[in-house]
Amino acid sequence: MSPSLRRLLIGVLLGLTAGLIYGWLLRPVRYVDTAPDSLRADYRTDYVLMVAEAYRGDGDLDLAQVRLAALGPLAGESYVAEALEYAVANDFSRTDLDTLNHLAVALRALPAPAEIGGP
Repeated sequence: MSPSLRRLLIGVLLGLTAGLIYGWLLRPVRYVDTAPDSLRADYRTDYVLMVAEAYRGDGDLDLAQVRLAALGPLAGESYVAEALEYAVANDFSRTDLDTLNHLAVALRALPAPAEIGGP
């Protein structure tokens, strides 16, 4: 192996090692105030459950819809349906399932939003 190739490999290994130490130990990424739409499925389900519990407490369906809209562009009832599926598959308590179902029924009872017509 030539001396220049050896120096190059040593330089690459030292740079890679220094980069990993800096990125993982000295300055790791810290997520702060992230949006709910970036949550994993289990945390998203917990978020929807908290929205459902708040709705059960205050009965404000408009506020529940606003809170569910933070999860993304889909209708709120689709996020509640996903949360119910996840909750059933992961053996959530009967109280949690009833709370989610209560919100799902309320959202399904709403009239469909008006379509925006073309010219």
